[in-house]
Amino acid sequence: MFTDSIELTVSSGKGGQGCVAFRREKFVLNGGPNGGDGGKGGDIWFKCDNNTHTLSHFQRKMHIKADGGVPGAGSLMTGKSGSKKIIIVPPGTQILDLDSGEVLFDMLKHGEEVLFITGGKGGLGNVHFKSSTNQRPTYAQPGEKGETRAIKLDLKLIADVGLVGFPNVGKSTLISIVSNARPEIANYEFTTLTPKLGQVNIGDFESFIMADIPGIIGGAHEGKGLGIQFLRHIERTKTLLYMVDLASYRDLKEQIEVLKDEISSFSDKLGTNKYAIALTRVDIVPPDDIDELVNGFLKLLGIEASKTNEFNFDSKMPYFIQDSADETLGYDKTLPYLVVPISSPTHKNIEALKYSLFNLVQSDRI
Repeated sequence: MFTDSIELTVSSGKGGQGCVAFRREKFVLNGGPNGGDGGKGGDIWFKCDNNTHTLSHFQRKMHIKADGGVPGAGSLMTGKSGSKKIIIVPPGTQILDLDSGEVLFDMLKHGEEVLFITGGKGGLGNVHFKSSTNQRPTYAQPGEKGETRAIKLDLKLIADVGLVGFPNVGKSTLISIVSNARPEIANYEFTTLTPKLGQVNIGDFESFIMADIPGIIGGAHEGKGLGIQFLRHIERTKTLLYMVDLASYRDLKEQIEVLKDEISSFSDKLGTNKYAIALTRVDIVPPDDIDELVNGFLKLLGIEASKTNEFNFDSKMPYFIQDSADETLGYDKTLPYLVVPISSPTHKNIEALKYSLFNLVQSDRI
């Protein structure tokens, strides 16, 4: 089960009680107090681990506690400190204060560890309270209480490219073809119910991460469909791939306008990200209609079809790609970096799409 938000109560350990004890040995007169200190309570830590991909393991753990410190003992023996509690979360997890909603910290890198709350101090034994006027102290400190915090964990997946499209537009098929992700694929809407991540390999040494989220419909940012629940999983992406269905009953203009409006309404930042457009299911469009559909869509965007065959696109099909000769100038974010018709089942233009997206991702990494 995929869980991307959970509320928890976490408590650090209580410090151990100090000891009241006196030294009593044969042939030792007036041994005096020798009670040891209590041990420190355990701390609460968070650790980022990329072997974890969901928060579902917290479903039955609503209150997580660290161990308390062990009380001190006679002969000046200090109690053992409580073991620290490490809470393991997947990359992309935000820890928020449940009451204020403030983001306390963000876990992004594998192996990253953050101390959240410290355990209580152990109490002092009675040996610390002896004096010339009190040579037989019978008092020792209790250990300090640990701290308790109510928090919320929010998982926002980390990806380079986020797929955005209406339900049943071919997002799951594409990510299964180009990456190691294996989502459920079927010919009905809302097949994808949870976000999926896939690694897209470019040669032997380069790759990027692609994220597939459930299909978006009009009004998704207001809670319609499944979109609002998972749109936040592409908040971290710097590149969006809008997928527009050439064979859909929805008009091409309607598809791209609704998708861009939903993204902008959800997040101003996402709405200004670099983006590309894939026109899907070109394999089931009559060949005589492809030019008219694609050229009409490009004119709608105010751009002309490309004439060259950059990145080995099918030269028989019209497409558009921004000139990347001088990457230091960047790309015009008001226009798509790329518009290309594709077919995942027949792999038409799929390899070229991969390399084009990688080129766009690399421009943000430089």
